[in-house]
Amino acid sequence: MNWITAGPEIFYFAAGLFFLLATFIGDGSRPRKAPPKAGRVGGLPNPAAAARREHLTALLIASVGILVCLVSVGLEGHLFIRAYRVDIFSQVFKTLISLGLFLIICICGDITDISEGRHHEFYFLLFTCTLALMLLVSADHLLSIYVSLEVSSYSLYILVALRKNRSFGLEAGIKYFLVGTFASAVMLFGMALLYSTSGTTYLTDMARVLPGIINRPGVVIGLLFTLGGFFFKLAVFPFHFWAPDTYQGAANQVTAYIATASKVAGIAVILRVMAFAGQGSVYLVHILVVLSVVSMTLGNLAAIVQKDLKRLLAFSTIAHSGYVLIGILVLSPAGYSGAIFYAVALLVMEFTAFMVVVELASDGRNLQIKELAGLHRRSPILALALMVSLFSLAGIPPTIGFAGKFLVFVAAVQKGYIALVIIAMINVVVSLYYYLLVIRAAYLLEPAEPLPPLGVSLPKKLLAGASTLVIVSAGFCPYWLVQLAQSAAQALMWSR
Repeated sequence: MNWITAGPEIFYFAAGLFFLLATFIGDGSRPRKAPPKAGRVGGLPNPAAAARREHLTALLIASVGILVCLVSVGLEGHLFIRAYRVDIFSQVFKTLISLGLFLIICICGDITDISEGRHHEFYFLLFTCTLALMLLVSADHLLSIYVSLEVSSYSLYILVALRKNRSFGLEAGIKYFLVGTFASAVMLFGMALLYSTSGTTYLTDMARVLPGIINRPGVVIGLLFTLGGFFFKLAVFPFHFWAPDTYQGAANQVTAYIATASKVAGIAVILRVMAFAGQGSVYLVHILVVLSVVSMTLGNLAAIVQKDLKRLLAFSTIAHSGYVLIGILVLSPAGYSGAIFYAVALLVMEFTAFMVVVELASDGRNLQIKELAGLHRRSPILALALMVSLFSLAGIPPTIGFAGKFLVFVAAVQKGYIALVIIAMINVVVSLYYYLLVIRAAYLLEPAEPLPPLGVSLPKKLLAGASTLVIVSAGFCPYWLVQLAQSAAQALMWSR
């Protein structure tokens, strides 16, 4: 085996091992007797200094991880007796996942809602989940897919439950775990059906067998149930019940990670499985159309009445999973490239919105929409970033969100799904209403009492400005991103 092709996975395994060993050695924020030294308070370790060191270490490792992923983009090959595929499709998504981790760590400088003594565990679980997501996007074997998905899911279950406020975090973690367990059982049953009907557990081999037997009931049910585990990751109806409570109950930074890197990996694995199914079954496609419509409609209608900003973004995520399914169910290279582009858009848009949430709720609380009142005066750059990200989520031009929806809708129209596109466009109009409610609170409402300006650090201002610029510039000039998405989609089709 050529281990160089597994460079990103090896790097993130080493990073996770580093933070795991750090938890064994001891956390500098845990009080213990020692002589007074610099950086200590009253002879005890300074928790703030220890947290800064941990954050800077994690940030440095995550930045190096992006470089490792970029270097490996051109690599191709197989590992572990063909159970693991490395191609441009998987490497592009690994780069996106590593970028998502880096961005999330950028806003983890002051994790007030996770105990200081658990920061090493927090970073360990983040890097472990990132490693599992990378394994997931390259997995070419049913068992490797299942193991990777479970490792990433269990890491997230624990991350959600780490929140200081046990009434929120523990309850959300248990709900997340229960829905995830059900989805895992459904997926295992589907994989068993696929194996029994195709006689193989390799996706590449299935691609040669499934097109000829795709209309058999066992194959259709097996594919649908297998996709159920991935629908859970993407919060597609009916595996969406965890999303609102988990988004609300998890620490803000954990919620941001679930909404970005985890969703990108979910889109990748659904694309790989559907691509190997060939042209699919008409019954499977009709079911996916129904799931797409219900996810869009349910997510947008439920978001209208939300008062908690994270719950609103959770239902918005459910709606966006429906838009992504449109690009996937058309089963064409144009649809696949549109879904890949949409994954990039979701990463940038969701991160920008959650960055504002983290900065406003610096004490780790759940942010209510009414608390945005006067934001344009307290921090113009954060208000601008929030407005641009929400307009992009709504699909207003010229933003990356508009470009993503346009590509997906055009691919669907080319395949004759005109009614589905009309329903999606109606849902886009509905979503604009509740996004405007949030923007209205930030720009038009005044707080009940005067509030001081927000003390946003220069790096955070630069990050907010950069993410805003990316959202707008990628909407004006999406050509290079479209080319990248098309190259990844072509690699996906060639790998069948």
